[in-house]
Amino acid sequence: MRFIISTAIILLAICTPETFSQEDQAKIPAGISLAFKTGNAAELAKYMNSTVELLLLDKEDFYKKVVAETILKDFFSQHQAKDFIIRHQGARNDAQYAIGNLSTEKDNFRVYFLLKKVGNNLLIHQIRIEADNAQ
Repeated sequence: MRFIISTAIILLAICTPETFSQEDQAKIPAGISLAFKTGNAAELAKYMNSTVELLLLDKEDFYKKVVAETILKDFFSQHQAKDFIIRHQGARNDAQYAIGNLSTEKDNFRVYFLLKKVGNNLLIHQIRIEADNAQ
């Protein structure tokens, strides 16, 4: 009986609310994946910070949210999205990142994006889309 109580106390000590928040922190909002999968720049913009570092093929700069949305809209109009899969994701402190593969009608791309906590929200601060030469 003491063993069971001791084990329960140890498990409760290990599984603090901080542990659960770290697990939740590693989850990228599903809306971001869906926006990439459908090529919806307007939906993706809902998750962007007011300024975003955008590295998109030949464009690389910091853009206001509305400008970044327009650039991504142009990209998606030239590259019709077919699928998007997150291959890796992680978190550190108040930042999260994901690496995924974007399949389009023309080409395949490697996508990286970085989210940081702003107030109570996770917002995209950086998006990098580059040609996926591995496929």
